[in-house]
Amino acid sequence: MNIGLYFGTFNPIHVGHLVIANYIAEQTDLDEVWFVVTPQNPLKNKKSLLKDSHRLAMVREAVYDCPKLKASDIEFGLSKPNYTVNTLAHIIDKYPTHSFSLIMGEDNLRNFHKWKNHENILESHSIYVYPRVLTSQEEEESKSLNNDQIDKLKAKKNIIYCDDAPVMKVSASFIRKSIKEKKDVRFLLSEPVHKYVEEMHFYK
Repeated sequence: MNIGLYFGTFNPIHVGHLVIANYIAEQTDLDEVWFVVTPQNPLKNKKSLLKDSHRLAMVREAVYDCPKLKASDIEFGLSKPNYTVNTLAHIIDKYPTHSFSLIMGEDNLRNFHKWKNHENILESHSIYVYPRVLTSQEEEESKSLNNDQIDKLKAKKNIIYCDDAPVMKVSASFIRKSIKEKKDVRFLLSEPVHKYVEEMHFYK
């Protein structure tokens, strides 16, 4: 099987994640998409993260009736911080009959040069890239990037652009902030995830 790995902290998983994953599972040659719940992203602050078990539980709740979408805790037993290149080596060893590709937003592709052994990853794996509306902060940060390097990266044969993928301007940080401010976020989360968040009083 050809598996797409969608890495993230999913704090929490929201409809934007699910729409993208379902689109890629249905509209590309990937057989399944696995949500790889990351205990610690080297580029993110862990202070705001819920416990790994809760974030994994929410992903499982979100995909329980979606045969092409799976939750994965493959990184939970690996050394931290979690580097994708190490996870890929482990997952290939564990599932030798599968092939694995990465799924990421265009904003992450712009930071791909910061990833550990990113050139080796690109040589061995395809990357499915979906469009994203950049926040004002992300737009400001992108001005400092070398656009020539980005254009060369986009031209690589292993980079597969999903130009028709839905573009949704929704983020986990916005959802957390909204919950803290007692805003209604029920339509930004799937029903079982919203129920889980409410019952556990998360982000309040």
